[in-house]
Amino acid sequence: MVAGVAGLAGIPPAHVGKRLGFEAPFLLFALTLPLVGGAPDINFVGVGLSVDGLWASWNIIVKATLGFSLSIILAATTPIAELLHGLEHLRMPRIITAITGFMVRYADVITGEMRRMRIARESRAFNPRWFWEGRPLAAAAGTLFIRSYERGERVYLAMVSRGYEGSLPVGTEHSASIAQWAAALTLPVAGGVVAVLAWLMQPI
Repeated sequence: MVAGVAGLAGIPPAHVGKRLGFEAPFLLFALTLPLVGGAPDINFVGVGLSVDGLWASWNIIVKATLGFSLSIILAATTPIAELLHGLEHLRMPRIITAITGFMVRYADVITGEMRRMRIARESRAFNPRWFWEGRPLAAAAGTLFIRSYERGERVYLAMVSRGYEGSLPVGTEHSASIAQWAAALTLPVAGGVVAVLAWLMQPI
C-alpha cells in the first residue's frame, strides 16, 4: 500500500530507498533481539534464537520501515510551510512550529556559512586530518554559533519591526475537500481492515 501511494505521488523508488538508510541504526538494534531476547527456542544454522526476540525484531523493522517510508513520501509531496500550517491546525503549540520553520529556513544559511569558513581555512593552507589538529575546528564551531546567534537576533528584530506576531503568513489558505479527505483516509482504513482480518483469523 505504501509503495502504491509512492507510485501515485510520482516518487521514484531510488528516492525512497536512499533515504531509508537513516533507519539503519534501528535495524541493527532489531537484528540483535533474537540473540538477547530470552532463552533460545529454535536453532537456526547452529545459532540459538528466541522466538519472542524474533517477533520483537520483526515489529521494530516493519514499524520503522513503514514510518520512515510514509515520512519520506509526506516530505516529498508537501511543502514545509503547509506541513507547519497543518500542525498548527492540529493544535501543536505555535512556538514549536515557529522554531521548526526558522530552523528549516536557515539551515541553508548556516551551511553556507560553514562552507565559507572551510574555504577560508583551506585558502590559508590549513586542512586538519588528525585529532590533535582539532582545536581550530572547535574555535570555528564557537565562531559559527556566535555568528548564527547574532544573525538570528538581527532577523528577529527586523521581523518584529515589520509586524511579526509569532507566526508566518501562509500564502493561500487551504481547506481539504471531501474527496481529499476520502483519499487521505484510504490508506489508514485499508491498514485497519488488514489488522482486523488478521486478528479475526488468529487460531483460538
